[in-house]
Amino acid sequence: MKTVYNNVVILIPGTKNTPLQISAMVISLGYFIFDMGWCVYFRTEGPVMLVHHTMSILGILLTLSLGESGIESCAVIFASEITNPLLQTRWFLRQLGRYESLTGEVVDVLFVVLFVFMRIVVGGRMLYCELISPRPRLIIKCGGVAMYVLSWVFMVDIGRFAYCKSQSKYRRWRDQHKLAAVNGHVRKTD
Repeated sequence: MKTVYNNVVILIPGTKNTPLQISAMVISLGYFIFDMGWCVYFRTEGPVMLVHHTMSILGILLTLSLGESGIESCAVIFASEITNPLLQTRWFLRQLGRYESLTGEVVDVLFVVLFVFMRIVVGGRMLYCELISPRPRLIIKCGGVAMYVLSWVFMVDIGRFAYCKSQSKYRRWRDQHKLAAVNGHVRKTD
């Protein structure tokens, strides 16, 4: 259900699923089931990612079986998977041996910025709207809280990654600068 207010479309949480939302959720469900199988079989991911896949599968199944809250589920799927192309690009850059380049840096920075904006900022706003709305069922609200908490778990991991990567780059820069100074390649300025 949507309402128009001052020429702005307002989507109301907890409303009946539309055919387009159902289609998007069924396709996403297939993706998550396949990817979960891949991660388990090849042991490519850790427990946090497996929890993410499990929660996504259960959330989509719940939304489909209830026949409502499709707008929230589709929004969560979009916000949580929008960074996936950047992760895949990062993987391809590693396979090609080009991750340690400007392109790799740009991909990492874009990933972190997009993750923080979509999962933490937009996700926080979506969760707030979900929680204050009287329409969504309690189980849907609990699922929203669980997904947001999981986003923060990922955020801590990403923060650690960014910190370690920046420290490594700083140490490398400092060591190169010291080596250049020892070899007399640093110009003294007045």
